[in-house]
Amino acid sequence: MARGLLDGLKVVEYGNMISAPYAGKLMADMGAEVIKVEDPGGGDASRQHGPFPQDIPHHEKSGLFLNLNTSKLGITLNVRVRTGREILERLLKDADIFLHNHPARQMKALGLDYASLKELNPRLVVAGVSAFGATGPYKDYKGQAINCCAFSGVSDEMGDPDREPLNLPLSISDYQAAMAATSGILLAVFYRDRSGEGQFVDIAEADVMATIQREGVWPAYFSLGKVHKRDGHRRSGHLYPHTILPCKDGHMCLIAVEGRQYKRFIEIMGNPEWSNNPKYRDRWKISEEYADEVDALLAPWLMAHTKQEIFQICLENRIPFAPVRTIDEVVNDPHLKARHFFAEIDHPEAGMLKYPGMPYQFSSTPMQVSRPAPMLGEHNELVFCDRLGYSKQDLAVMRQEGVI
Repeated sequence: MARGLLDGLKVVEYGNMISAPYAGKLMADMGAEVIKVEDPGGGDASRQHGPFPQDIPHHEKSGLFLNLNTSKLGITLNVRVRTGREILERLLKDADIFLHNHPARQMKALGLDYASLKELNPRLVVAGVSAFGATGPYKDYKGQAINCCAFSGVSDEMGDPDREPLNLPLSISDYQAAMAATSGILLAVFYRDRSGEGQFVDIAEADVMATIQREGVWPAYFSLGKVHKRDGHRRSGHLYPHTILPCKDGHMCLIAVEGRQYKRFIEIMGNPEWSNNPKYRDRWKISEEYADEVDALLAPWLMAHTKQEIFQICLENRIPFAPVRTIDEVVNDPHLKARHFFAEIDHPEAGMLKYPGMPYQFSSTPMQVSRPAPMLGEHNELVFCDRLGYSKQDLAVMRQEGVI
């Protein structure tokens, strides 16, 4: 088996739900050893979230948990009691990275803030993911993906111009924060390996979302004082078409940056009479004044063709239109199959399930799932006995006392 890209890197993850666990997953699937620390009771809260096979709730069968925690070792540990914290500190003395997504105030109260851990292990990189970061007036406020999306201004960009703002779906800010955390952590490790010093990596989801505001938003505001508003199904400030329109069996995303692309599309449509109207020749003018009219003029041709028919025509004519795929179409897409994007993983409780792949691929050190997501406390004996020297009797006592 090929060595993983991060082989030899030791990570302790004290994460809950999405942001920290996804960052931990990315590193684990790249070969790092990630020990996931869960509370002895119910474990990571994502275990209680579906979807579940046959819609039957089970803490070992949550699709969310199973996907976010592949390739990790899993232990239970109550870090709120002294013995639990001492055990965690023993793990951190030998670790490269400590990753969490708990409030900074809570971690300080537990003695698990960076200032405390730096004394324990000066080479340790500590990464904390939170809604608003570890500094600033909002540092002690809790927040979810919806708060960060709204705070960053992204929600104000989403939705129809005459309707209320919308939140990005699917907890996207959590996943984006995880990607940012992984990048920041590895940069800090790179610096640590040169300097010998660890550091604190502070990831605020609100910051992350603010950095990915659509192109032109920040420059337009800082240079012109212009506040952009929601566009709905099309994007203003772009040459027409830059929109999503319905077709026979769904929707198509129509974007033609180059004039020749739009011209070829009009030719494919048979050069309809309206296309010769001087009113519709200036694509900037269409975008600013006549977009609704031209949307309606395109509708008959679009509604006469399926997504796949339009997509195939556009591929053959080098027109960058794309179908808006449903999830079943994505899963069965031949391109993703050819890239081996999805993987099937057998879990002792959940069984064989298909999982989405990673956001990047490597030619020499491919990412691979080394094991399914851990069952609650699955690797307690391996970590506590084989590595830290506790006996099985010690584990039994710690279990009775609520430590593990």
